[in-house]
Amino acid sequence: MIGVKNQKDPRDGMHHGGWMMKIICWCILVIFTFFLPNGLISFYETTSKFGSGLFLLVQVVLLLDFVHRWNDTWVGYGEQFWYIALFVVSLVCYVATLSFSGLLFHFFTPSGHDCGLNTFFIVMTLILAFVFAIVALHPAVGGSILPASVVSLYCMYLCYSGLSSEPRDYECNGLHKHSKAVSTGTLTLGLLTTILSVIYSAVRAGSSTTLLSPPSSPRAGAGKPLLPLEKTDVPDEKHEAKPVTYSYTFFHIIFSLASMYSAMLLTGWSTSVGESGRLVDVGWPSVWVRIVTGWATAALYIWSLVAPILFPEREF
Repeated sequence: MIGVKNQKDPRDGMHHGGWMMKIICWCILVIFTFFLPNGLISFYETTSKFGSGLFLLVQVVLLLDFVHRWNDTWVGYGEQFWYIALFVVSLVCYVATLSFSGLLFHFFTPSGHDCGLNTFFIVMTLILAFVFAIVALHPAVGGSILPASVVSLYCMYLCYSGLSSEPRDYECNGLHKHSKAVSTGTLTLGLLTTILSVIYSAVRAGSSTTLLSPPSSPRAGAGKPLLPLEKTDVPDEKHEAKPVTYSYTFFHIIFSLASMYSAMLLTGWSTSVGESGRLVDVGWPSVWVRIVTGWATAALYIWSLVAPILFPEREF
């Protein structure tokens, strides 16, 4: 699907149609994977770890796009009710963030054990939540408290997700007695956020300001013509090749990265076979992936606030 620019391209029909053939090919590929050599599976595992990291970054970008659009929509109504709704939702998110952090301190920093690493993760997330609010409300930035509160709650969720993925024999994992339930819950939430991200990216593909739109898209580059056109100069719409409304390449890349991320969730980011390997998505690789993703989320959100100030001539 690389280079598809208009709807007359034969590949456009392949992209939107031929579902029976696609389902048959998918079933054949699923059966074919059982006969692949172990070396190829190991190569795909390594590739999936890299692709999963990219998908987590895409997930963060989609989250930031969602919260900014949410805030702009409610503010755009220009009514007091929606301003109150913004404040209430922001307050609920911050209360949930603080409550979440209290639970994390209770379960993952048990007394009598040296749990400095867990304490650092939780405290750092709280500091980032405080920084979000300060930067967003700074007069020079002119941001809103709603995106800051939602991102704070998401970062705290990532912190919990990382800590709950610690090995069950780790002394600072206070949920080790419920490892199977926690592992299943973490897996479910991870797959749910993956599905929501893919659905949101698909929905945004049809929006007016979609992240997936190529420069040639009529929605991405809509505007007035440089010169007024006479009526006789307007081409016949029946014979005109309409540009595609979003990038098919990027669309399929997102789905491919999502499948890699789902594979890593189901295998715990590794192929180890110890006691922890019996639990889904448990192990130190899972911990660090979640924690680093939270830090990347914080960095991207702060960048989205300060970038327009640092580069006023560029459009963000």
